[in-house]
Amino acid sequence: MIGQGRHVLVTGGQGYIGSHTTLVLLQEGYSVTILDNGVNSTNESIERVKSLAGEEARQRVTCHDVDLCDSVSLDSTLAPLPDVDACIHFAALKAVGESTREPLRYYQNNISGTINLLSALDKKGCRNIIFSSSATVYGSADMPVTEETPVGVGITNPYGKTKYMIEEILRDLSSSPSGSEWGICILRYFNPVGSHPSGRIGEDPNGPPNNLMPYVAQVAVGRRESLTVFGNDYPTPDGTGVRDYVHVMDLAEGHLAAMKHLQEQQAGYFVFNLGTGHGFSVLEMIAAMEKASGRTIKHTIGERRPGDIATCFAATDKAREELGWQARFSIDEMCEDLWRWQSNNPQGYAAASS
Repeated sequence: MIGQGRHVLVTGGQGYIGSHTTLVLLQEGYSVTILDNGVNSTNESIERVKSLAGEEARQRVTCHDVDLCDSVSLDSTLAPLPDVDACIHFAALKAVGESTREPLRYYQNNISGTINLLSALDKKGCRNIIFSSSATVYGSADMPVTEETPVGVGITNPYGKTKYMIEEILRDLSSSPSGSEWGICILRYFNPVGSHPSGRIGEDPNGPPNNLMPYVAQVAVGRRESLTVFGNDYPTPDGTGVRDYVHVMDLAEGHLAAMKHLQEQQAGYFVFNLGTGHGFSVLEMIAAMEKASGRTIKHTIGERRPGDIATCFAATDKAREELGWQARFSIDEMCEDLWRWQSNNPQGYAAASS
């Protein structure tokens, strides 16, 4: 049973969504143990989470430098910990374009790491997991996608395929003889945007961003010279790709809602979309960021990027009805919070870490 004040394991907790979710968990009274190998994150994010959460809460979070692909290190790290009541699994390589160039790295890291994690959790006696999945599992399905939309068909990139394969692993686990002991919640979320309203924590990828909005923000702040828009000949209103963008704080609250759902249900296999239900094009997002920042964002049109689809946005009725969750932030608020983070931290966490 999961309850307030209990112990949650968060893989990838130093990362973008992981750090925001850790903050929400601490504010709700949970104790949090983070596993993160630092490949695309920094411990500075958690130092700031501790500051935002307050003096009492900082005593309830610990971090361990662990690569999930190292099963020996993973098991030895979990063994001495207090009982773990639930795991939120964020840790993964996540760039669509990069996955098409380095597929073996993505399959090894994302799938093998998850199998190791599930085995380690089972040994630890923790059989509640919330998995960070993605809208990419829907491939190029008709929009909006519901949780009943077929998955695994028409996925255009290895990243999305790893998410789909992990979902299938979790589904098989749920259907196995021991599956009645597991509470498994799959959260298929769409395109995270924004930051904590304080501007203290946000998205800070190592190297050039692979996703649209952190790149847009870095152009706006002068860290990057120009943005390339990958294709303007898609069958969309302005020819650029359309996506469902959701505020990272809404996503963090979605994970808390999923925790409470597992607490109520005890066991089972559950799937939810987390999005706004509305799509915005690349050019619309650039315009929204120009409005938030008051700056012109230089961009050029390039060729389509391998692995991209034209349109993807969510049907969100199930999350609203069963989790009591729905996105609250508008696209303007997403961009305003993103700009607050980026303008306050033009080099991301690097300045504080150096």
